[in-house]
Amino acid sequence: MHVPDSTFRGFANPVDPSPAELRAWAYHPDSVPLTSMPQDWDLLVSGDHLVTTLFELAMDTACPARRFALHCLYIYAADGIRTGFRAHPKRRLRKLVEHAELTGDHLVRTWAYNTRVLLERPDLFDYHDWCEGGLVRENRRIG
Repeated sequence: MHVPDSTFRGFANPVDPSPAELRAWAYHPDSVPLTSMPQDWDLLVSGDHLVTTLFELAMDTACPARRFALHCLYIYAADGIRTGFRAHPKRRLRKLVEHAELTGDHLVRTWAYNTRVLLERPDLFDYHDWCEGGLVRENRRIG
């Protein structure tokens, strides 16, 4: 994976970062601490515009902000499933899950497994687990 330039100069608009800005920040997350980001920044960046970038970051075991990216993937999956895929395309989520199952490490494969379980059993949604990082911190399978 290509590691961006050694300096990150900040976001032009932290509420709507570009994929390149997010990628650069992810390799230098101490340059702009999460505590200085807008409230619920994780929810703001967990959309279609950045999901491919977030997935790439979550797949990169050398990325310092990998766990943050994985957390955002949990938000993205839950948001799509809970809205009946009005928020995000089902096809895109399924492709990410399939790619994670084939090439991801244990952390990413656990996300893929949990996403498949939630697809089958939306009643297993727990806000703390999916949107507040519980599943990332505990790295456990649901169901």
